[in-house]
Amino acid sequence: MNKRILETLEFNQVKQKISQYLVTAQGKEELGELLPVNDSQVISSWLEETEDGMKAQRLRGGIPVPKIENIRPHMKRIEIGADLNGIELAQVSRVLSTTSEVQRFLEDLRDSEIEFLRLYNWEQQLTTLPELSRRLKESIDEDGRVTDEASPELRSIRSSIRRSEQNIRESLDNIVRGSNARYLSDAIVTMRNERYVIPVKQEYRGVFGGVVHDQSASGQTLFIEPRQVVELNNRLRQHQIAERNEIARILSELSAELVPYRKDIIHNAYVIGKFDFINGKARFAKELKAIVPAISEENHVVFKQARHPLIDQEQVVANDIMIGQEYQAVVITGPNTGGKTITLKTLGLLQLMGQAGLPIPAAEESQMGIFKEIFADIGDEQSIEQSLSTFSSHMTNIVAILDKADDESLVLFDELGAGTDPQEGAALAISILDEIGSKSAYVMATTHYPELKVYGYNRAKTVNASMEFDVDTLSPTYHLLIGVPGRSNAFEISKRLGLDDHVIESAKQIMDGESQDLNEMIADLENRRKMTETEYLEVRQYVNEAQRLHKELQDAYSYFFEEREKELAKARKKANEIVEEAKRESEKIISDIRKMQLTSGQSRIKEHELIDARSRLSDLQQEENHLKKNKVLKKAKASKKLKAGDEVLVTSYGQRGELIKSIGNGQWEVQLGILKMKVDEEDIQPVAPVKELVQRIVHSVRSADSSHVSNQLDLRGKRYEEALNEVDQYLDAAILAGYPQVTIVHGKGTGALRQGIIEYLKNHRSVKSYEFAPGNQGGNGATIVKFK
Repeated sequence: MNKRILETLEFNQVKQKISQYLVTAQGKEELGELLPVNDSQVISSWLEETEDGMKAQRLRGGIPVPKIENIRPHMKRIEIGADLNGIELAQVSRVLSTTSEVQRFLEDLRDSEIEFLRLYNWEQQLTTLPELSRRLKESIDEDGRVTDEASPELRSIRSSIRRSEQNIRESLDNIVRGSNARYLSDAIVTMRNERYVIPVKQEYRGVFGGVVHDQSASGQTLFIEPRQVVELNNRLRQHQIAERNEIARILSELSAELVPYRKDIIHNAYVIGKFDFINGKARFAKELKAIVPAISEENHVVFKQARHPLIDQEQVVANDIMIGQEYQAVVITGPNTGGKTITLKTLGLLQLMGQAGLPIPAAEESQMGIFKEIFADIGDEQSIEQSLSTFSSHMTNIVAILDKADDESLVLFDELGAGTDPQEGAALAISILDEIGSKSAYVMATTHYPELKVYGYNRAKTVNASMEFDVDTLSPTYHLLIGVPGRSNAFEISKRLGLDDHVIESAKQIMDGESQDLNEMIADLENRRKMTETEYLEVRQYVNEAQRLHKELQDAYSYFFEEREKELAKARKKANEIVEEAKRESEKIISDIRKMQLTSGQSRIKEHELIDARSRLSDLQQEENHLKKNKVLKKAKASKKLKAGDEVLVTSYGQRGELIKSIGNGQWEVQLGILKMKVDEEDIQPVAPVKELVQRIVHSVRSADSSHVSNQLDLRGKRYEEALNEVDQYLDAAILAGYPQVTIVHGKGTGALRQGIIEYLKNHRSVKSYEFAPGNQGGNGATIVKFK
């Protein structure tokens, strides 16, 4: 991107606004090097980082990054063997502790399942050095002072220093407060040349002996180290030298420990600077209520409610600025100070900001393009040095733009063709716009020339626009009107200011007829626009009313439906309670009849008659959930599950059987015991496998439940012990059901299972006789058992 456009559109001023939110030297360096690019992948990654920063700012107040100085010079010095001082080590320590803190912060966000587009990628590049960080933190204060914990020797030396200082102070305090105090200029203890001294009057210098270290400006006071503390001061000085040597050793040792990790530390500082920059962009976005725009690969620029970032956001007027989709050229006309130039700059600056990965002050759903170059000819760029007029300066710039512009360029012209004869200027402006159009470049131009108002109507992919002017208040509104060219308001303004009507009419007659027609056309367009806006507002009101009524109707219908279902549910529940009572009574009667049948010699009541009676009673049951009684759903569900080999209950016969095959027309061939029958699909219900049924047979019969015992037991594929167990349970259930005989299918196989069953039947007290089935019913693969 050419540097001229950055200066013209004040891109660096935007960077300065962001700079105030940065706290690290690396972040400020990142911002300083920031320039718009035209690589879509780079722009996408930058915008994703901005979006992540705004999300972190919104959820947690931003990424925790403290003030950090530039540590790269420090790392360079230790690389060549130099030692760092305490302040430099403290700055390195801050980088390491910040690395750990940022990593913990992002890990907490990850644990909370908060998704980011880029932040976690940067976090993975951080290298934590906990041992080194702990060592630096316990050895160096934040202000760079080496702590007592840095080494046992340093702790011991400093303890000796404190004792020596205490002894010296006690000795000097005795002098200051004793009988010799009258020889002192002031009763204080002070320091000269890093040694403790007292201020003694010049005439009494011999009273205390010792060493004179300084005197006052008048010479009347001498700062003397009394002889009784000279040795103590000497000892203190030795301890101080030892302290300095130990500190130097510790600093050298800590510097050496950094050397193996210098690259990791430098990269950590770089990543922290990146997080700081992301934070800065997010805070800038919060201040401006900015958003991250979408990227249009077709360069369809749509900035909704766009605002210039360098104007007070409380005063700036937002405008919808669009170019690229329906039109590639926008010609803006209107009076001076109406906001044309600001609109031009807003488009260019927001596009630059987007291509630099910065948030833009616009509404949601805004989108930007990606241009290889943005050119602008804006403002008075007269060159005194080259002795060029305003027109010449502009034309020199325009020539350079025409030479470089292509179909991936955005061109901004302010007052195109100005500074020369109006007719020639207008003709040049039209020609320049045609040349830009032939290159398929995107262009937005402002002008005063009425000829360019017609230009927008006669050129494809070109639209007129203007800045609205309020004649009533005689001031611009700064609103951009797409599709409406600007018109001269001189007559209206003059009339409101009191100019006589006949003067205005005379001026209108003098005015060229075509210009008058053009102004009348523009006035008609404005009137139509206002009328359309009024109609739109009226229609919008009707639509809102219709939506409100529709919502009320939906709410009323939902309420009615819920209440109806509640009442139906109550009715079903009541009916079920009545039927349930009747079922309990009937079950008791059936149970009593069966007991009588089993304990007396009276004629037997057929089991199928009992099942039929129970079925009729069950049919009285009302489903509380009406969907369970939906025949269509029921049928669809059943048909979906039925397949050959399934065990089913034939409701019309009250018998269990096995599906053999579907014979069409909603019918199935079913094996019922030794019979094969055609049965309607509506009379078939899937049931659980026999094994499951047999295991519950005894309990089911004794509890008078609705399950039915089959007259055939299939043991094929069963293990020997499992088969005999099922035979035992099955025979008991069949006897209780009143069957005179049953069939046990055991297969031929090796004969072991068949022989085991025969042995079992020989010893069963209720078995009258048994024999192999006829040849057409399985032969010796099945045994027919008759009961006593």
